[in-house]
Amino acid sequence: MAKSSPMLALDKVLHQPIRTQIAAYLASRGEATFTDLKNALALTDGNLDAHMKKLVQTGYIVSRKEGETVRPQTFYALSSEGKSAFDSYVKALSSILGIAS
Repeated sequence: MAKSSPMLALDKVLHQPIRTQIAAYLASRGEATFTDLKNALALTDGNLDAHMKKLVQTGYIVSRKEGETVRPQTFYALSSEGKSAFDSYVKALSSILGIAS
């Protein structure tokens, strides 16, 4: 019987570098605004928006709006599913690299 590759254990959504960075940033900060993420990761609005849509669509990120202005501030955080997926992703990478987690 053939062994399955450890690479197959990597979450395909999180294995995209920008999405990995977004998840790591939110895992360490808890919550961030779109602008916080854009500035911290040096992304354009369009690039960040495309990745956020994918992460929200998969249920890994939740958002909330704050403020009663014309442009309320949107805050993003990892959902419980997102936290679990990110933890699993880090463990899978650690296993591939031979790092005890």
